[in-house]
Amino acid sequence: MAERAPDWFAQAERDLAHAELSRQAGHHEWACFAAQQAADKAIKAVHLRHGQEAWGHVVRVLLEDLPPSVGASDELLDRARVLDSFYIPTRYANGHPAGAPRDHYGDLQSREAIEHARSIVAFARLQVA
Repeated sequence: MAERAPDWFAQAERDLAHAELSRQAGHHEWACFAAQQAADKAIKAVHLRHGQEAWGHVVRVLLEDLPPSVGASDELLDRARVLDSFYIPTRYANGHPAGAPRDHYGDLQSREAIEHARSIVAFARLQVA
């Protein structure tokens, strides 16, 4: 089977770049979602690098399921929790009691999401290298 960790990690970096472009364009809901996806894919790359296959989109769970030798910090798990809160409500009109996703996310949220994703991608980069 081909080594796919580099592919997953490359897409994680691309998703992180997309998050920044979306933030700059004022599409903060998409920036938050793309940041979550960047972290998701980066950690899946780490799983593959360690011979594991990971499923799902809960970044916290993906981090917790890494081999004990990798060990994600409590800070990284907290960052993942924030990103996980962006997985569904940033995309679906029924993710909030009222209003479209674009009404619920602004520059503060997208900057924070990108910061958290950068930390998780940096962690993954060290593992995948």
